[in-house]
Amino acid sequence: MTETPPDPEPVEGPETTPVPEPVEGPETPPVPEPVEGPETTPVPEPVEGRIARVAFNSDGLVAAIIQQWDTHEVLMLGWMDAEALRRTLTEGRVTFWSRSRQEYWRKGDTSGHIQLVRGARLDCDGDAILLTVEQVGPACHTGTRTCFDADDLEPVRGPEL
Repeated sequence: MTETPPDPEPVEGPETTPVPEPVEGPETPPVPEPVEGPETTPVPEPVEGRIARVAFNSDGLVAAIIQQWDTHEVLMLGWMDAEALRRTLTEGRVTFWSRSRQEYWRKGDTSGHIQLVRGARLDCDGDAILLTVEQVGPACHTGTRTCFDADDLEPVRGPEL
C-alpha cells in the first residue's frame, strides 16, 4: 500500500503577505522635494510652433523692436518674415527682411555692428516682437547708437502723477 504524502504547509505569497503600513516618526527621514535638473527641465516648444503664433501682416512681415537687454534702450525697428524670425530664434544673431532690397540681412555682417540675441517676446496681439540684444557698436545705419535720437517731435508732455 502506498502512503500519501502529507499536505504541504500553507505558504504566504505576494498576494497574501501583509504589507506594513508606513510609519511616520522621528526615525523616518523626510522625503526630499524634487529638484529641477536636466532631466526635469521643460523642453521648449519647437520653433515652428513659436513662429505660428505670430500674426504677420498682409505682406508676411512683423515689426521687430530691438532693445538693449541691460539698459532697456530702444535701438531700432526692423521687419521680419517667418524665415528671418526662424534664423533669429535659432542662430543667436538678429536677421531682418529688407523691404527695399527684398533680401535677408543679418545685422552687422558688413558693418561689424552685430546684435546678439538675449531674449525674444511676442506682444499680446501677436503682431509685434520685442528682441532684447547685446548691441556691438552703433545700431543705426547713420552711425548713431539708436535710430531714435535724430528727430525729436517735441510733444506736449502729459501731467506729472
